[in-house]
Amino acid sequence: MSGKPTVYIDHLELKRFMEEGFAVMGVPREDARICAEVLVESDLRGIQSHGIGRFMMYVDRMKLGIQQVITKETVLKETATTALIDGGDGMGHVIAYHAMQRAIDMAKTNNVGIVAVKNSTHFGITGYYPSMAVDNDMVGLAFSNARPSVAPTFGVEPVIGTNPISFGAPSDDKFPFLLDIATSTAQRGKMEVLAREGKPTPKGLTIAIDGSQPTDSVQLLKDFVKGTAALLPLGGAGEELAGYKGYGLGVMVEILCASFGGSAFGKALNGFDENGKAIPYALGHFFMAINPEGFIDLETFKKTTGGIMREIRSSKVAPGEQRIYLAGEKEYEMIELRKAEGVPVNEALQDDIRKHINEYNIQGFNFSFL
Repeated sequence: MSGKPTVYIDHLELKRFMEEGFAVMGVPREDARICAEVLVESDLRGIQSHGIGRFMMYVDRMKLGIQQVITKETVLKETATTALIDGGDGMGHVIAYHAMQRAIDMAKTNNVGIVAVKNSTHFGITGYYPSMAVDNDMVGLAFSNARPSVAPTFGVEPVIGTNPISFGAPSDDKFPFLLDIATSTAQRGKMEVLAREGKPTPKGLTIAIDGSQPTDSVQLLKDFVKGTAALLPLGGAGEELAGYKGYGLGVMVEILCASFGGSAFGKALNGFDENGKAIPYALGHFFMAINPEGFIDLETFKKTTGGIMREIRSSKVAPGEQRIYLAGEKEYEMIELRKAEGVPVNEALQDDIRKHINEYNIQGFNFSFL
């Protein structure tokens, strides 16, 4: 790297680039719009690991043929409140968006909607999908399994995915409650960001096959692929800091995302066949939408949720700290900041954008680094 400065790009222009970038590869325009919307939302929320930083990963997977540019979803089973969808290894963002919308539509009529998905691909930030429910004055939940990268408590071998959990609820506050977490200490994407920035991984997030806790971010990414290093579950190694809780949550997500769809799990999600050839990841997802008015009037639900948030926020702050945050609050503030200042794009990502524009002769962009 030559040490070029980070540039700030207007989020709408960055979204337009990603939409065009997907479209030139054969992704239908509406599907490309959905994918770009999910990715730029991640950047707006300050989740750098799942925004423009993931764009080239999807490009590479489409080139390899392990992620289909045309998303062909099949409804395998459906009732008034449940559905099972086969994503056909298409664009995960599109599959997840449609599945969550189906759950919301069910909940509008029947107060609850639950959709399981099989044969999907990486769908970006999990928190995007409960936000769809919140925008419809509903509670939303989303889960996904992932390729094995997390070791179980007392183990060193990666056998569980980072298996994220997200929960969103509308409130009468200025922002909803929105929890979006991996069930591991960190996500692989965090190490990707650290590696791009030339920074070490904090000790305590990972474990090597020999039981040590490595910190070399670049080497860790290689060791993850080889299976000689793993992330630790929430809480860390062993039982002293309750790592078994994160481990249990990870397995819970695996059951939700694999058992309800009869789909792949664990080592079967590593992306390679027995001969080492890259194959689709065949991920499973699980979505829920719950209409509060099936239980109580919406105004009371929102007021109670907001009251919970305000009571917590107004509690005594620890010495040296400025304030207490609720899940989704920092992201809410970051969205306002990045809409005003733009999304930061470092040199490595500038190179990715330039490469894609040049390879596909994409016109109409005047980024300063081109």
